[in-house]
Amino acid sequence: MLPTNWLTLFLLGSAALQFTDVAKQAGLTARNVSGGEIRKRYIVEMNGSGIAFIDYNKDGLVDLFIVNGTRFDLSPGAAPPTNHLYRNNGDGTFTDVTLEAGLADFGWGQGACVGDYDNDGYSDLFVTYYGRNHLYHNKGDGTFVEVSQAAGVAGESGHWHSGCAFVDTDRDGKLDLFVASYIDPGPAFANVPAVGSGEFCQYKGIPIACGPRGLKPGVNYLFHNEGGGKFKDVSDASGIRNTDGHYSLGVLTLDFDNDGWPDIYVACDSTASILYHNRRDGTFEDVGLASGTAFNEDGEPQAGMGVAAADYGHAGFLDILKTNFSDDSPNLYRNKGDGTFSDKVFEAGLGRLRSYLGWGALFLDYDNDGWSDILIVNGHLSAEIDRAGSDSHFRQPKALFHNLRNGKFQNVTANSGPALTAMHSSRGSAVADILNDGRLSVAVNELHEAPSLLMLQTQPAGHWIGIRTVGVKSNRDGIGARIEVEAGGMRQIDEVRSGGSYLSQSDLRVHFGVGNAKQIDKLTVKWPSGQVDHWTNIAADRQIVVTEASPVWRTVAVFQHYNSR
Repeated sequence: MLPTNWLTLFLLGSAALQFTDVAKQAGLTARNVSGGEIRKRYIVEMNGSGIAFIDYNKDGLVDLFIVNGTRFDLSPGAAPPTNHLYRNNGDGTFTDVTLEAGLADFGWGQGACVGDYDNDGYSDLFVTYYGRNHLYHNKGDGTFVEVSQAAGVAGESGHWHSGCAFVDTDRDGKLDLFVASYIDPGPAFANVPAVGSGEFCQYKGIPIACGPRGLKPGVNYLFHNEGGGKFKDVSDASGIRNTDGHYSLGVLTLDFDNDGWPDIYVACDSTASILYHNRRDGTFEDVGLASGTAFNEDGEPQAGMGVAAADYGHAGFLDILKTNFSDDSPNLYRNKGDGTFSDKVFEAGLGRLRSYLGWGALFLDYDNDGWSDILIVNGHLSAEIDRAGSDSHFRQPKALFHNLRNGKFQNVTANSGPALTAMHSSRGSAVADILNDGRLSVAVNELHEAPSLLMLQTQPAGHWIGIRTVGVKSNRDGIGARIEVEAGGMRQIDEVRSGGSYLSQSDLRVHFGVGNAKQIDKLTVKWPSGQVDHWTNIAADRQIVVTEASPVWRTVAVFQHYNSR
C-alpha cells in the first residue's frame, strides 16, 4: 500500500523514516536467558549471544535463528532454555519451528554463522558455544541434523568459542570455517572462582564479575573443508595460531586489499585485534599492527566486540567498523588502499559514544540513498551498573548514524523512532529485507528479554536492488563474491559475507540502495573462482538471483516503488 504522504517522505528523505519494534506482533516472543538477571558471578553470564538470518527452506524469505544461553541454577526437572528458529511467513509474522526443525538444543550458546558447506543448495548453520560447537546440516526438507563431531568442527569442551564465519580461504569452491575463541576456562567455571566471582572485581566502585584478564586466552581455529562433509583442523599449518594471547570475539571476512583473496579481521577484548592477511598459499599472517587495526591511535588495546565492513565513502576499498567497551569510542577504520587504515571515528562524528558499551555493529543503507549508514546496538554487562552515581546504564538505546556523503555521519537516533531510543541491554544484531520490499529490518538479541525486530514503518524514497549469488565453480552461496553496482552515476561495492556484527549473521543477499536511479546500469560479480560476470540494465526495486557464468539473471520478487509510477 502506498503511503498517503509519499511526496513529503520523498522530500524529507531519511529524516522521515521511523523504526518501530514489531517483534511481539511478528511472533518473536522467546526470551533470552543468560545466567542470573542480577548478581552475575561469571563473565559467561554477561556477554550474551548472537542472532542469524537464514533462508533455510529456500522460499525466498529470510528466516530468523536466535542463539540462547542458559543458567547455572536451573531448577531440577525444569525445561532448559533452547535456541529458536522462526520461519518467515511472508506477511510480517514468523512461526516458531524450532522443534520440527530439530534445533531445540541448549547450553551456553554464543554465536552463529551460515553457509552451504556441502554445496547441496541448502544453507547450513554453525553455532558456537562455551563448550562443544554444533554444525547443523540442512537436509533440505525443513529439518537439520547435528554433525559437528563427524565433520570434525566441534572444538574442545573446555573452550569458550565466540565468533565464526564460513569462508573459502583457498578458493577451491568449498567453504572452510573460521572459529574464534574467547577464553579457555577449563570444563567448568567453578574451577576459577577467584577470577570469575563478582566479589573480586569492581567497575567504577560497583562490584561486578571480572573481565577476561587473568583468564587463559582462547585460541582461534581454521577448519579446511576436505569435501564429503569432513573438515581438517589447519589452525597451526595456516598460521592462524601464530597469534596468541587474544580474547577473540567478533569475526569479519573481507578482501581488504582488493587482491581477490578473503582476509579475516577479529575484534579482541582487552588485547590487540587481529587482521589475518591471506597469503594465497594456504597461510595467513597477522598484519593488524602494520595495518593500523590492532590498537587505537594511542597504541593501546581496546575491548573490541562487534565488527562490520563497507565502502562508506565510495573509495573502492572496504572499511571496518568495530565496537568497544564503555568509556571508549568505537573505531571507524578508513581503508587507505595501500594495506593500511586510519581511524576516522572522531572526524566522522562517531566519537561521542563513550558512555555506551557497543556490541552489534552494522553498515546498512536504511534510506536507500546509495550511501552506507551505521547502526550500533548497546548495553552494559549487568544490572548492578545502574547503581546511583554511575554515568552508564545496563539498558541503553541503539545508535543510528546517517551517512552525510562527505566522510561524516550524523547521529539521527532521537529522530528515527521509538525502537531506537527504547532501553535494552542489546548484544547480537543482524540485518535483512524480511518482506522483500527494500525496507531493511534489524533483529537484535536482547539480554533477558525477547528479541527486538526493528522495522521501518514507511518506505524509503530511494530505489534499491537485492542480489542473491549462486556459485557453480565457486561455493554454492557465493560467499566471498565481490559485487559492484553502477547506477545513477554511483559505483558501489560489497561482498557476500558469512558472520560479522557481534557473533551474528545478516542476510546472505546483498542489498544496495541506488537513490533516484530506477535501474542498475551495470552489475559486476567477481566470484571466488576468478570468474567475472557482468549484467546490464536491470530494473531496480527487486530481489534477483545471479548465477556464476550465466548470462541471465532471475527476478524472484518485485516491489512497486511509490516513486516509480
